[in-house]
Amino acid sequence: MVQTQATTTGSRTVHDPAPRWPVLIGSAAVILATALWAIIARDSAGAVITTVVAWISTSFGWYFVLTAAVVVVFVLYLALSSAGRIRLGPDHATPQFSLFTWTAMLFAAGIGIDLMFFAVSEPAAQYLAPPVGEGGTVDAARQAIVWTLFHYGPVGWAMYALMGGAFAFFAYRWNLPLSIRSLLAPLFGRKVDGWAGHSVDILAVLGTVFGIATTLGIGVVQLSYGMHVLFGTPDGVAARISLIVLAVALATISSATGVEKGIRRLSELNVLLAIALLVWILVTGETRRLLDGLVMNVGDFATGFSGMLMDTFAWEQPDAWMQTWTLFFWAWWVAWAPFVGLFLARISRGRTIRQFVAGVLAIPFAFITIFVSIFGNSTLEIAMRGDVAFAETAMNLPERAFFDLLQQYPAAPAVIAVALLTGFLFYVTSADSGALVLANFTSIIEDPKQDGQVWLRVFWAVATGLLTLAMLLVGGVPTLQAATLIIGLPVSVLLYLVMASLLRALRIEARQREGYRATVPSRFGAQETSWRQRLKRSMGFPQRAQSIRYLDTVARPALESLAQELETTGVDAELERCEVEGSEVDSLLLRARFPDQQDFTYQIYPVGRELPAFAYRTVSERGRYYRLEVFTATGSHGYDVFGYTAEQLIADVLGHYESHLEFLRISEGRRGAAITEENPVVTDWQDDFRTDAAP
Repeated sequence: MVQTQATTTGSRTVHDPAPRWPVLIGSAAVILATALWAIIARDSAGAVITTVVAWISTSFGWYFVLTAAVVVVFVLYLALSSAGRIRLGPDHATPQFSLFTWTAMLFAAGIGIDLMFFAVSEPAAQYLAPPVGEGGTVDAARQAIVWTLFHYGPVGWAMYALMGGAFAFFAYRWNLPLSIRSLLAPLFGRKVDGWAGHSVDILAVLGTVFGIATTLGIGVVQLSYGMHVLFGTPDGVAARISLIVLAVALATISSATGVEKGIRRLSELNVLLAIALLVWILVTGETRRLLDGLVMNVGDFATGFSGMLMDTFAWEQPDAWMQTWTLFFWAWWVAWAPFVGLFLARISRGRTIRQFVAGVLAIPFAFITIFVSIFGNSTLEIAMRGDVAFAETAMNLPERAFFDLLQQYPAAPAVIAVALLTGFLFYVTSADSGALVLANFTSIIEDPKQDGQVWLRVFWAVATGLLTLAMLLVGGVPTLQAATLIIGLPVSVLLYLVMASLLRALRIEARQREGYRATVPSRFGAQETSWRQRLKRSMGFPQRAQSIRYLDTVARPALESLAQELETTGVDAELERCEVEGSEVDSLLLRARFPDQQDFTYQIYPVGRELPAFAYRTVSERGRYYRLEVFTATGSHGYDVFGYTAEQLIADVLGHYESHLEFLRISEGRRGAAITEENPVVTDWQDDFRTDAAP
């Protein structure tokens, strides 16, 4: 297995996750207090929420619009600039999943029960009551789908791409935990382990909880009505409370039994069922008109997106519309960004930043476009044929819109049953995955492959369900939307901090490459390798015993001599022998410490490989050999040092050491780039949080 960071020590013990108590207690106190307040004093809570939302929408509407535009421009800059070639992981990393699998998982992340909710209700609302102009016209119908795509489109996915890319960059390239505070290490340094980090984590947890509660609230009211249509059950508070309790119970069972593979299979089933619904509406409806509408909607959206992106309606000022739609959606995307970003990071190790951004922006939105266009145009077709009552119900009682639409098509009971199952699966997986991510956000996790403890997941499943119930009791889905808008304002600050932190980290990467290139002419010194030695090395495929012998007799003595010599010059240097998980060969790690600067690391790491077809084989070779590759801070440099003499190996280390010194000189010589005690970028603090990650 290949180590992702040279600064990782293979012998390090990774502890079980423990609760991060300041974050857990702080966020839980706010959420539980809010829920109890809403349940006990409904009228007071409703009045306060309404007042605060009105103030935010009128005073900070421009800010939400500007933030959305800034994030879109930033992620496009990352993808199109030279930074787009950087891998989310070490330079040698390859994608963990095939392109097809990765695409399918992004596709699954792009849909949920809220899409079923808004794909019908928003086009109806935008058709009858657009932000500007007269409703109920052909122009209003064309813009209705475009506005829905705008609210569900690239802006939100750009926020996901920002957070997901930052998570993956710092976890898989800097080898830090998958946590919010890790994203801000270049900005705050050691302070991120104190209340600065706690505050950021609490903010992210609050945003995530309110975002999930909004989704669960939407799911509750929609599923309750769907059950009423299909089974005739009462559609009221009791049914909604029962659904919340059921979701919490299933999320608890899933957390306790660890059925992550089952949840993955359910997610895949969700996608298939959603596609089946889509195809049914397309085939049994006005197929030609729906396909014509799809093409037209794509064209209208492409031509209008840039103008819509920063449209604040300065002269018209439709405050109620902005509050209900654009501002709510932007706040909702902001609240969900840490949650979904974490999932996207986990499946994207080894992709370049350019591949990641392009995939996240394009793949889910492609499906969303088709889904919204087919269902939205089907809704508009009914309304424009004269059934205005249907559209008014979809606008004023949006939880009924999707199931009312399905009743207009053949085999309605069977189709509604499929839709009900689809929505229920989306609902449960949202609750389950939300509890898992919240447990991770409130835990001290050393290894990206670890998750928070079971009891903590159960706690967050219950807390989220309680908050959902409280907000529904106060005023239903509109109250949940209002609460999301309120929490989205402070959480949006996190997006700016992450952008600043990521830019600083990318500048550090650029200086490292500059220092490396500056010393290329003197990289290895005189080789003095005979042609027979070169031939032997090129055709050699050392096995375990040969690799261990080389490390013990050549590499270790050479690196020990160099470490001792560095010590005589005043450099704090040490050589460690590190166990490698899953390998029979250890690694050697040479580290030179620079106070308040980035340490120099040089690691000889055993990389197991299958023997190539052209290699000479014997029965004892078992088809595998080892490459002793050189790793530095950004991963493997891709070459094998097995067979180097002691002098050649020392020359190789010195070449990298000179590159590191050049990098430090470049950083020190640029104003604002120096790394100080108050703002260390990569220091012993960061080493404390590094983990033994492998691809």
